[in-house]
Amino acid sequence: MAKSRAQFRIEHDSLGELKVPADALWGAQTQRAVDNFPVSGIPMPRAFIRALGLVKATAAQVNRELGLLDAGRAEAIAVCALDVADGRYDAHFPIDVFQTGSGTSTNMNANEVIAHLATKRLKKTVHPNDHVNYGQSSNDVIPTTIHVAAALLVHAELKPALKFLATTIEKRARQLKGVTKTGRTHLMDAMPVRFDQELSGWATQIRHGIERLDAVQPRLLQLALGGTAVGTGINADPRFGKRFARALAARTGIKFTTATNYFEALSAQDTAAELSGQLKTIAVSLMKIANDLRWMNSGPLAGLGEIELPTLQPGSSIMPGKVNPVIPEATAQVAAQVIGNDATITVAAQAGNFQLNVMLPVIALNLLQSISLEAKVSRLLAERAIAGFRVRKQHIGEALAKNPILITALNARIGYEKGAAIAKRAYKEGRPILDVAAEATGLPRAELATLLDPAKLTLGGVGH
Repeated sequence: MAKSRAQFRIEHDSLGELKVPADALWGAQTQRAVDNFPVSGIPMPRAFIRALGLVKATAAQVNRELGLLDAGRAEAIAVCALDVADGRYDAHFPIDVFQTGSGTSTNMNANEVIAHLATKRLKKTVHPNDHVNYGQSSNDVIPTTIHVAAALLVHAELKPALKFLATTIEKRARQLKGVTKTGRTHLMDAMPVRFDQELSGWATQIRHGIERLDAVQPRLLQLALGGTAVGTGINADPRFGKRFARALAARTGIKFTTATNYFEALSAQDTAAELSGQLKTIAVSLMKIANDLRWMNSGPLAGLGEIELPTLQPGSSIMPGKVNPVIPEATAQVAAQVIGNDATITVAAQAGNFQLNVMLPVIALNLLQSISLEAKVSRLLAERAIAGFRVRKQHIGEALAKNPILITALNARIGYEKGAAIAKRAYKEGRPILDVAAEATGLPRAELATLLDPAKLTLGGVGH
């Protein structure tokens, strides 16, 4: 049902007057964006709005310190902006993510909401452009907010989740030390490995992922604010950018700095592309681990059946008793999403036309989603799959005893060709390799048992 005239109020901007819902905290520019971009129904992410509130609060604080904004307005803006950061007014950020490429609409959304709240609090006019946006431009606010939001999520969510995953894997590796299984290359039986060795590879992948995130930090923590419209800093105090970075660092505990070059910070999104690339690499690691778990859990009768993942839910609407590896499957889907997000960010990051990138909102959406998804699924993978899987030792031992590839250990004694003949015979007859080797080589059985001991064959090489 359409709203009556009484349910609207009249707002104005430089283009003229416009009807705005009476209970909306936004103004005319936000309403124009709502009307202009009915695209996806997806608003800017919560993490982005949180960071934007922090940016506005900190900017007001710095402008007050520089004597550019009176104390009353600065305090009111800062208090209301922090309320925005805390999520109290998310319903008043309705603009679709697929909007103007600079994100100007969302910057003005924040300016208007904060100005509305601050005016009410102060009982004195607070203007969205002249006061809330003082010394700023959408062109430096939005790139700054992308960096701040991503840095906060990586610091508070993703890195702790990855550390938890790595620690969980390492704990299981210690618990399973000495349990030997058939190794596989090309999905075919290969020389034996121990569970702790196999899991150590997973843990190292995740540890390297954390190192990759750390490697991006010197660039991610550089902020564009102070560059204003095109990088020259027009209408901003020359001290503003550095003071803002210091103040935000004090507020968040993260060592933000001002950009070494404002022209790069406004026109390029190379750091977002770099961070997304590292997230993609982490996704590749998660996909590998998830698929290893799925294969090891496969069966239980007609697959590998090496492990049993925790039973979390029925696996079929038609096949009673079926249980599926749901957490590894969810992990693999997250990995696929992150890889797709990286493709979007790669294309969007190329849209730096002269002095401004014009695909900033879609970069923010995909980058922040990737960070959040990886953080959440890494904890799930650790807690609901890796921490609780059970090893089927008897099944593994039976398969290992018949593994014809163990004959590799005798290469130096009997040669490759004779070893191949023994392996083929053992496989054809379905017999333990030890029995066939004893018959074919004439070597003492006790010596062969030592040479072909799967556990001893795992002791060479690096990382054993």
